[in-house]
Amino acid sequence: MDTYNELLSFLKKLRSVNIHFELTQIRDEAVMIFVTVPGQRWEIELVEDGKFQIEIFKSDGNIFDESALEDLFSKFSD
Repeated sequence: MDTYNELLSFLKKLRSVNIHFELTQIRDEAVMIFVTVPGQRWEIELVEDGKFQIEIFKSDGNIFDESALEDLFSKFSD
């Protein structure tokens, strides 16, 4: 199956199980599918050869108030 059909099939599967996703492109040779489920975020890239590359980010359950924003900005701003 070609990469385009792989992508359409995968998106159809996500929709059929009611999993929220967004599409974007970060690299020229891949399409990024951001998936959000409770406690996790998945970065799934479908690359030119039709293979999936998946990275999973899991929450540790900690929730912070707005005081955490200053620390985050200082750590991650240029």
